[in-house]
Amino acid sequence: MQETKRNMRSKKTIYNLATNLILQLIMVAYGFIIPRIIINKFGSDVNGLVVSITQFLAYISLLESGFGPVVKSVLYRPIAENNKEEILGILKTSNTFFNRIAKIFIVYIIFLSIIYPLFVSKTYGAFFTISLIFIISISTFAEYYFGMTYRLFLQAKQKTYIISLIQIFTYIACIGLVFLLVIFGINIHLLKLVTGIVFVLRPVLQNIYVKKKYNINLDKETKVVDIKQKWDGLAQHIAAVVNGNTATTVLTIFRTLGEVSIYSVYFLVVNGIKQIIQIFSNSVDAAFGDMIAKDEKENLNIKFSIYEVVYFMITTIAFTSTLVLITPFIQVYTRGVYDEDYIRPLFGILLVIGNYIWALRLPYSTITLAAGHFKETRVGAWVETLLNIIVSLLLVIRFGLEGVAVGTIVAMLVRTIEFVIHANKHILHRDVWHTTRKIILVMVQTMLIILLTRFLPYVNNSSFMKWIINAIMVTVISIVVVVVTNLMFNKDELNGIKKILNRVVKKRKRNK
Repeated sequence: MQETKRNMRSKKTIYNLATNLILQLIMVAYGFIIPRIIINKFGSDVNGLVVSITQFLAYISLLESGFGPVVKSVLYRPIAENNKEEILGILKTSNTFFNRIAKIFIVYIIFLSIIYPLFVSKTYGAFFTISLIFIISISTFAEYYFGMTYRLFLQAKQKTYIISLIQIFTYIACIGLVFLLVIFGINIHLLKLVTGIVFVLRPVLQNIYVKKKYNINLDKETKVVDIKQKWDGLAQHIAAVVNGNTATTVLTIFRTLGEVSIYSVYFLVVNGIKQIIQIFSNSVDAAFGDMIAKDEKENLNIKFSIYEVVYFMITTIAFTSTLVLITPFIQVYTRGVYDEDYIRPLFGILLVIGNYIWALRLPYSTITLAAGHFKETRVGAWVETLLNIIVSLLLVIRFGLEGVAVGTIVAMLVRTIEFVIHANKHILHRDVWHTTRKIILVMVQTMLIILLTRFLPYVNNSSFMKWIINAIMVTVISIVVVVVTNLMFNKDELNGIKKILNRVVKKRKRNK
């Protein structure tokens, strides 16, 4: 029976990984295609305005107070025990909470419409800016009002593949519609309105699926549950929101919309890598939560150690390759754009380093939050937030983009150290050296790859095809270095992966 449950968990994890991978690739494509169209058709300032408004609207999620991850963590146990009454109570409480946020969001939009134009009035008129704010806000409102609770439920049920399939459909639809609208010479308002309406389909479809599949009707549900940790997630959530939006906010206030556009273009590259990396945490966090809820300590440690090595291998290959290739890519991506100087090599390197550090902490933050340790790690979240704001503000005037990138690095480094120590000591109950030696290996691998790629016979980056040739060479070197060094220093974990794969193959043969 226990083996059957583990097989079911593994099958769901595979579905989640596969659909998440497809989704992230499509999201990366969307992320590169749409901004390039906006820059090309409307200019860097309009792209900067869209990015800036989107980031300011994201601050409404501060009201969420970290409630979402807490809801997901408290759902694991009743789902594992098939306690439908408690599940419905948690979902009802969650739905009431998010509906209130949706209503407050309307007030926030009105407030933003009054305040925000003061920062950009020299560039664009009030009506142009305010109408864009209302249009961009449509999909965010719908997410809170219709879909957030059902999204959390599907994640806790280890069915993120349902969410991914819905998102895949909406992204593909948006890309097609944008190309069509551009042919007809539409303005930025109509373009964002159409994409916003398509994205409203996400929460609506999630809502319909959960209600039909699980016979859930929260309108008739009267029981509510006191979610004890609902305020303990506040610090974690504020840290995530502030760190995700500090750079754009600071640049909007103290620099120009053009620099916001430059930041957003570099961040497109880094965020694309982050989204692909997050596939692995998004697909396994519910599985780890399930193991913790069932007190499977030995199984958790074995599986986490294997996950740790695989994740670090993928992260090192992805981020080290990005470190080498980001500036050449921007040269090709922005060719023909002359209203801003997008070639900022130092900024690109600093931005990649900051997010590389973030990526290295992801396994530990994932398992920490899956275990529901919000209260235990909230001080570190406040420290991270304050460091990012203070350092960014101190450096932005003199150093601009590079200054806010340093703020990110400092904040990420401190928080990463905290998560590594906490996860090893309080959840996995093992020596921190298990992780430290793996991170040292990652640093050595990174330096080796950078050194070896300097000897490559690069072709010039005059086209995407030539950049792709360079990217293949860099990636191949990265893979060889990472695989060889892991075979030397992480043999046990790689043997564990081999055993798992052998079991999967044997099971399939038996089934046939």
